[in-house]
Amino acid sequence: MTSTDLSVQIGSVTLPNPVMTASGTVGHGAELSEYFDLSDLGAVVVKSLSAKPWSGNPAPRVHGTAAGMINSVGLQNPGLDEWIENHLPGLIENGARVVVSIWGRSISEYREAAHRLSGLSGIAAVEVNVSCPNLEKSGDMFSHSPDTCQAAIEASSVAGLPLWAKLSPNVTDIVPIARAALDGGAEALTLTNTVFGMVIDTDSHLPVLGGGGGGLSGPAIRPVAVRAVFDVYAALGPVPIVGVGGVAAAEHAVEFMSAGATAIQVGTAHFADPKASKRILRDLDRWCRRRNLISVRSLTGAAHGHS
Repeated sequence: MTSTDLSVQIGSVTLPNPVMTASGTVGHGAELSEYFDLSDLGAVVVKSLSAKPWSGNPAPRVHGTAAGMINSVGLQNPGLDEWIENHLPGLIENGARVVVSIWGRSISEYREAAHRLSGLSGIAAVEVNVSCPNLEKSGDMFSHSPDTCQAAIEASSVAGLPLWAKLSPNVTDIVPIARAALDGGAEALTLTNTVFGMVIDTDSHLPVLGGGGGGLSGPAIRPVAVRAVFDVYAALGPVPIVGVGGVAAAEHAVEFMSAGATAIQVGTAHFADPKASKRILRDLDRWCRRRNLISVRSLTGAAHGHS
């Protein structure tokens, strides 16, 4: 079997392979290091962080569904200062390529969070999570409007690091929002975040999550996320895209890359198997070698007739 080059290029960031963790599913630091060597992955994307600590939503926060899970954690985090002091060193010591996810409730909060990262070493990129309620726009998400999405990305540029924009699938047309993120300075697009959902308890007749509704993740949303990747690639050309949503096997990674993704993230699968991302990387390598692929990069855009 031919040895396959697994390295990928996401904007200005070079990674040894296209498999990363997804934000919010592996904690704030090196929690997965007890299961495998973090340096084996393309990158570790940490749970979204804000400039100041945030307590999140009331319990219960997570509930299993027929094809995944629904959550309303509410972006709980210790704040960037505490993370930089107590969590970043462990990731660096474990050899992880670190992607920091940041969020805010206003443009100024995005700027403040990004400013905390300015001048720090050991960070490969900043994933700007614009799928957050915008307090300046009556709670609508930043990623639901091209203008607010672009403004949040522009504000995050003070980090002086490569920016990836994580977009929401809960829109009529994701393409103009993706274009606005790139216009705002994003080097890459992470497609996508969770899908709006709700589960009702049939005894109490109330939502099972303390926050009411939540975000659906896991295998149920993979076709939605693959479609978003396909549409953005078809409309905007070969822009760097990170596909995320229901990846639980190597074939799912191939599906996302064929749709136009350069790399993928593994999220909900970690709750059932903490070694999921390492297993998917191993199986992706085997899948490529069995087909004598010289480079995994040849998969990107294959569904469009490109390679």
